[in-house]
Amino acid sequence: MDEHCVTSPAELERLVLAMGFLPFFQNDLAGFSVEEHTPPELWFSDAADGPWEWKGPVARGGQCVYGKLFCGKAGFVSMDWFADFANYRRDGYDFEGWYEDGLAPHKDKCVYDTIVKNGSLSTRSLKALCNYQKGGNKGFDSVITRLQMQTFVNVADFEYMLDRFGRQYGWGMARYTTPEAQFGESALNCARSPAESKRRILEHLEKLLPAASEAQRRKLIG
Repeated sequence: MDEHCVTSPAELERLVLAMGFLPFFQNDLAGFSVEEHTPPELWFSDAADGPWEWKGPVARGGQCVYGKLFCGKAGFVSMDWFADFANYRRDGYDFEGWYEDGLAPHKDKCVYDTIVKNGSLSTRSLKALCNYQKGGNKGFDSVITRLQMQTFVNVADFEYMLDRFGRQYGWGMARYTTPEAQFGESALNCARSPAESKRRILEHLEKLLPAASEAQRRKLIG
């Protein structure tokens, strides 16, 4: 595949569907990122939208999950592969069982329960409801990253400020939801064991990136 081939959100979505899953930024696996498949001039350009703006349309498109899914960093997983990621990462648990067995701290439960109760929340609203404001709780970034890596939470979309002409500006604020809320419970059904899902993901990575070491592949999927 050409190094720089993606020039629109539709092409980005097609790339993720073809690959199965793809980190957003360059990582230890050469050539395996959105960054390496898009022209550098489209990153943070005032003249044209690029990957930073495309991630919202792809995240809400219904075919790919977006979130911090690779070593605590952002990326996409297609719906064809997400059930295996969730099965492996959750190790067969739902969140309540995960929490009851001591695998999640109370802060994580508070954030997760707040998202579930509301269906979806912007970062600003979620921080306010869970008291992650000046003088309140600390460590929001760590909590929300853990929940995404465990596949209990994902990013449904990004919301932007508008100037007086109605044009978007700024970095975009994440709106968080759960995979179950966005895609439905059935989208997470998986007939394999967590170990079988992990093996399937690693075997797929080996086919995609035969030059990468096993240690590199295992590190990427966590």
